[in-house]
Amino acid sequence: MILVLGATGGIGGEVCRLLKHAGTSFRAMARKQEQIDRFHEDDVDAVLGDLDRPETLTAAMTGIDTLFLVTAPTPAQVAQETAAIDAAKRVGVGRIVKISASDCNVRSRIPWAQSHALIDHHLRASGVDWTILMPTAFMQNFLWFTKPVAKGYLPLGAGKGSVSWVDTRDIARVAATVLTQDGHNRATYFLTGPETFDMTEAATQLSQVTGHKVRYLDLPTPVFRTVLRMTGNSRWMANGLVAQFSDMVAGHHDIDPTCEIERLTGQPPNDFPTFLRDHRDAFVKAA
Repeated sequence: MILVLGATGGIGGEVCRLLKHAGTSFRAMARKQEQIDRFHEDDVDAVLGDLDRPETLTAAMTGIDTLFLVTAPTPAQVAQETAAIDAAKRVGVGRIVKISASDCNVRSRIPWAQSHALIDHHLRASGVDWTILMPTAFMQNFLWFTKPVAKGYLPLGAGKGSVSWVDTRDIARVAATVLTQDGHNRATYFLTGPETFDMTEAATQLSQVTGHKVRYLDLPTPVFRTVLRMTGNSRWMANGLVAQFSDMVAGHHDIDPTCEIERLTGQPPNDFPTFLRDHRDAFVKAA
């Protein structure tokens, strides 16, 4: 039996959908009873559990063979994921498939990059079998900027930095694949999109898909931080994103695309135009 953490989030929710479509036996974990009720309405097995309350995890993980571990980036991420790893070890979970980050580093200025590095070390030392997925930046992050894009501009502080952005649906496809296959023990997979591009190219693609001119605005750091706050990000998240985009400006995220998604799933990753076409209404109707 597979237990999916983060089952109400973007990646975890897509993993649940894929596992259900494939007829794979799995259980979703959620923090609220109304979430559990919705899973049950969709004929999905679900259990209450809260990573901020480690005492709830033992019962949630009992009878589980494989754990899918993904959490949102927050200041509590290290405590949450290490608690999940420790609980999995206590109840005898055989393997953990974890979402990490391609830029994880214990000395990083980016808080979630540092957190993932610390958690990955903890997982590797836990004695539980593991598979670690390290994706690059998510294409879905562009959805934060639907309102300005609808008005004709893409406001970011990325300079001329390029990234091989990846669709989170492809990350979920890889996760669903390795969760249900043998042969991935102690493997680390770097997951990228099919090409690298900078924000000028992103604006060009947005223009073509939306049907109106979108211009990239390379914002000074203080202005970019303000925009991030205005789009609903916490101060902690905004500061982390400023640090991450500063690394992008410096070229630290300009890595060659890998073939791991296609090799592992048999399907190539979505390119940016495909992502934009699939989400066109969000960008066009946000004005």
